[in-house]
Amino acid sequence: MSEVVKARFDGKDKDAICAIRESVFINEQHVPPELEFDGLDEAAVQVLVLVEGLPVGTGRVLEDGHIGRIAIMKAFRGQGLGARVVLSLIDEAAKAGCQRVYLGAQIQAVEFYQKLGFAPYGEEFMDAGIPHIHMEKMI
Repeated sequence: MSEVVKARFDGKDKDAICAIRESVFINEQHVPPELEFDGLDEAAVQVLVLVEGLPVGTGRVLEDGHIGRIAIMKAFRGQGLGARVVLSLIDEAAKAGCQRVYLGAQIQAVEFYQKLGFAPYGEEFMDAGIPHIHMEKMI
């Protein structure tokens, strides 16, 4: 059984959030730690995905509706957990009064976000050496 829960970066959940992001972004994708941990986490609404109580995924949304840091541990991918993270972050943004959510999608994840109602805009860009494109969704 899995569940998505609201988490606190300045509380008991910080270690789990950091461990997931370190595994996915720093170890797998070789994102430099100083880029991954950008100082915005304390101001963001964070979520964790728990599978049988084990933290296996995370994501955040900033107060302006910027969604990011969506990460699911490799062994748990392909089960719809990433979509649940994104949908919960959209809900959090809507509760905060946002009319729009947006993100920088890795090119290989564009189809994933399109299935959730996001549309690409602008030009492709590089972030941490990985090609991305901006995407948005009105809520």
